[in-house]
Amino acid sequence: MIFGKAPNPNPLALGLSLALASTSVAAQEQQSVEERLAALEEKLAEVEPRAAGDEGFSFNTYARSGLLLNGDLQSAPGGPYLTPAGSVGGAVGRLGNEPDTYLEAILNYKQVAENGTKSHYRLMIADSTTSSNDWTAGDGALNVRQAYVEFSDIASFTGIFRDASIWAGKRFDRDNFDIHWLDSDFIFLAGLGGGIYDVKFTDSVTSNFSLYGRSFLDFPSDPQLADETSSTDNLILTANNYFGNVQWMLNAMKAQDNDQRVVGGVQEAAETGVHTMLAYHGDSFFGLSEGNFKLAVMHGQGLGAEAKSIGADGDLHEDAVSTRLGVYGTTYLSESWRFAPAILAETSEDRYIKGDEYQWLTFNARLAQEFTQNFEMQYEASWQTMDITPLDYAGRNAVDGDYSRFTVAPTFKPQVGDFWNRPEIRVFASYSTWDDELEGYAGGDALGADSDFESGQWTFGTQMEIWF
Repeated sequence: MIFGKAPNPNPLALGLSLALASTSVAAQEQQSVEERLAALEEKLAEVEPRAAGDEGFSFNTYARSGLLLNGDLQSAPGGPYLTPAGSVGGAVGRLGNEPDTYLEAILNYKQVAENGTKSHYRLMIADSTTSSNDWTAGDGALNVRQAYVEFSDIASFTGIFRDASIWAGKRFDRDNFDIHWLDSDFIFLAGLGGGIYDVKFTDSVTSNFSLYGRSFLDFPSDPQLADETSSTDNLILTANNYFGNVQWMLNAMKAQDNDQRVVGGVQEAAETGVHTMLAYHGDSFFGLSEGNFKLAVMHGQGLGAEAKSIGADGDLHEDAVSTRLGVYGTTYLSESWRFAPAILAETSEDRYIKGDEYQWLTFNARLAQEFTQNFEMQYEASWQTMDITPLDYAGRNAVDGDYSRFTVAPTFKPQVGDFWNRPEIRVFASYSTWDDELEGYAGGDALGADSDFESGQWTFGTQMEIWF
């Protein structure tokens, strides 16, 4: 057998073969890259709803703590509600006027279901004390103030409910708002219950609906049997409606058997009540400059006569009527001066006893002068006038007079430039004065004749405040 040599390969055929092979490999690699990209995009689409804080644990807080001393270097009374008008919600300025430690610890856990529905669980624990000690047995008032679950982006909701969220549990209503410088809410709605937010009728018309329950303290159910007590629940049905910047709130209340409560020796407490608020949330400083403002008028009858803390007062008379006005704004007066004025006023009659009257008005203004990126001077002036005729309710006497206070507070913060930036560390000096007649309202109150707190007195101290 004769074996010959293998034929030489054809260079053209070999080049064509290599080209086809490389093209095939490139196509396979390209296909593989596209598949990987598609798979990655699919994974990202699954992860995206869970990003940006939509899942996991988070922590929020509000806290303040301060030392308030008089000229003798002893603890001085204070707080935004230290005047006789404070007994019915008449707040004065809080800067340099708070001797307490108050904190809120808020734990949140958020989840996103496979269908995109989001859930949010919140637990809020709060404590308050006026003790200067690090630990005092029996001091403080630790409370669970909120514990609720809320669902949003609900996959099966459509139409006007497409953007709505539902909740149940114990909570502060989401749309409460306040005048921070007075430590007073315009509206404070809270309790146990459930509701739905953001029912969207049009692009500019939305509504929230809720049912809250609150418990009143035990009370004598029969004047002849003072040892027997019964409790009652105040149910609050709320419709909170928004028309652009305008808010219209309606509250109806029912507290079964609360008319058995004895107030001032008379069994005429309210069993029902109504309350309404008309508010405007401005995105400028009253149209005059950049900034913001809020204005609200509240009116209530019966159990609704507690105009701020909705449904919280079970002693109100069945004929009680009250009207309250609140307004504040913030703006820059110049490059380094910030300004925040506020007004809060209320008039009510037949509040607890038929024929009683409570009238008060507070003007407050806070100024801040920025010096460096970390230091500013804050100034606050408050003036309150009141005319109160309680008809000897709970041992209180009629008074008519004024209260004034002025505070200077050098303030350090991580970044100046906004009224809402926190934390802050302050030192302060405050001067308070009031009419002598106010000392006769009640012997045990802060301005009472039996207290060591006298008109025309300086107080001093330091305070921190933080929220995030």
